[in-house]
Amino acid sequence: MIERFKHAFEGGCTLLTKDRNFILHIIAGVMVFILGMIYDISKLEWLFVVLAIALVWLTEALNTAIEYTVDLVTKDYHIDAKRAKDIGAFSVLLASLLAVIIGLMIFVPKLL
Repeated sequence: MIERFKHAFEGGCTLLTKDRNFILHIIAGVMVFILGMIYDISKLEWLFVVLAIALVWLTEALNTAIEYTVDLVTKDYHIDAKRAKDIGAFSVLLASLLAVIIGLMIFVPKLL
């Protein structure tokens, strides 16, 4: 059964060892998780927090896959390669902004 997930685990190991941004997102997610435990957020709030964290991790993973693919196709500068990488990075930015908004909506009232 585990053999079926071999490539997925290898991809996860690649992210953890080769992508500094993914590590930063994991650290941020763990910190938010700890805040959620400290402030005893509701089940509904947990749902939004977990979904926001997962969305950021997912978009960062897909962005990294896009970057590896583009680098495999060409090492030369090409405007479309730049655009692909920029759009991938923008998707991470959008997910991160959404996560920040969700975090502010949940945690700011608890801090005040």
